[in-house]
Amino acid sequence: MENSRTDVTPVVVAAAQGSEEAWYEIVERYTPLLIGVLLRFRLSQAELQDLAQTVWLRLVEHLDTLREPRALPMWIITTAQREARRSMRESARCHLQDPTDERWSSSMATFDEPDADMERADRNAALLEGLSYLTSRQRELLMLLAQDPPLSYAEISTRTGVPVGAIGPTRARALERLRRTPAIQSLTTPSPAPVPGSGERRRS
Repeated sequence: MENSRTDVTPVVVAAAQGSEEAWYEIVERYTPLLIGVLLRFRLSQAELQDLAQTVWLRLVEHLDTLREPRALPMWIITTAQREARRSMRESARCHLQDPTDERWSSSMATFDEPDADMERADRNAALLEGLSYLTSRQRELLMLLAQDPPLSYAEISTRTGVPVGAIGPTRARALERLRRTPAIQSLTTPSPAPVPGSGERRRS
């Protein structure tokens, strides 16, 4: 379904109609985003896997009711955060927590920064939406280049089939294309300044 990469809508519609190919494409495309959100909650590997499966199950249940398929990335982010917080609350009720424990402190910090969470969620959703406009090779190359610890160009070349000497130019073209996508443009374009006198009218 490479010809549908520029718009998630056909994929969501096909998956809602029972297409396994479309469903697997959704999982492949959005698993990095889902895992990235869950990793911020310092979960164990088992908890992370369980919650990821829960989010996918929720999506199966609501796939045919999504009013705006292009909002799927934000739906995944919001659902993952909600499920992770629910899991943490249930765990906190079952186990005494030590406030000096780093894992506890880091986890609780996620409840105190809703604005920061929303900003990160917006950036993640925009980035994922922007990546969907790239070709599969460009998208794979950028994700491999972002690995930590970094991969060697030789290993990236083996995985992608891009010659070592072409990785730099291909990366530059992919980033330029990513910057021109509507999702990224919406993040980098400043909001228009308020028109003087357009605020609340002064009272006499």
